[in-house]
Amino acid sequence: MRRPSGRERTQRVKSGKKLKTSSTKWLERHINDPYVHEANKLGLRSRAAFKIMQMDDKLRLIKPGMRVVDLGSAPGGWSQYLGQKKVAKITAIDILPMDPLDGVDFIQMDFTDNEAPTKLKEMMGGMADVVLSDLSPNTTGHKRTDHLRMVALVEMAWDFAEEVLKPGGAFVAKVFQGGTQDELLSLIKPRFATIKHVKPPASRQESSEVYLVAQGFKG
Repeated sequence: MRRPSGRERTQRVKSGKKLKTSSTKWLERHINDPYVHEANKLGLRSRAAFKIMQMDDKLRLIKPGMRVVDLGSAPGGWSQYLGQKKVAKITAIDILPMDPLDGVDFIQMDFTDNEAPTKLKEMMGGMADVVLSDLSPNTTGHKRTDHLRMVALVEMAWDFAEEVLKPGGAFVAKVFQGGTQDELLSLIKPRFATIKHVKPPASRQESSEVYLVAQGFKG
């Protein structure tokens, strides 16, 4: 995939309906987003596919024949990329519906449901090389509250990853800027050879999201 140039002509939203200023700005940003244009051109399900592509380019996360779990998968941009990388087994979950993708076993279910980890393990049929989490909570606009909600999701994703990852595996999880809580990092860091925070170029500059990338799981 070629990287969007960002030089597409800017367009303004024209609508007969009166929109809130915030909604109009969001629509204009979306319409003028070069990653949205490129995703449409390449037939990708979402601009988010470029995030995993860029992290993979930089860190060599995904290899053919791997078994990967995609948490928070809808609408399917990451799973779609995994399929293009010829991953052997893709298991995905999201509270939202996701149209079928060849080679992807998907379940529509809330990952915070107590039964979700068990269902995923049954679908996986074995251990995972990589666990990817693009899970995020509904934001309130209150930074502290949103951060705590995100940390809780990352903790749940990590609890799951710790149970299913093969030695040498990788864990990737979306967090909010400011990083992961020290307590959580102190749990994860000793279990991997390397751990870092990455903000891929496709992540919008105004977005507070970054990704925790842990590689070389020690088992």
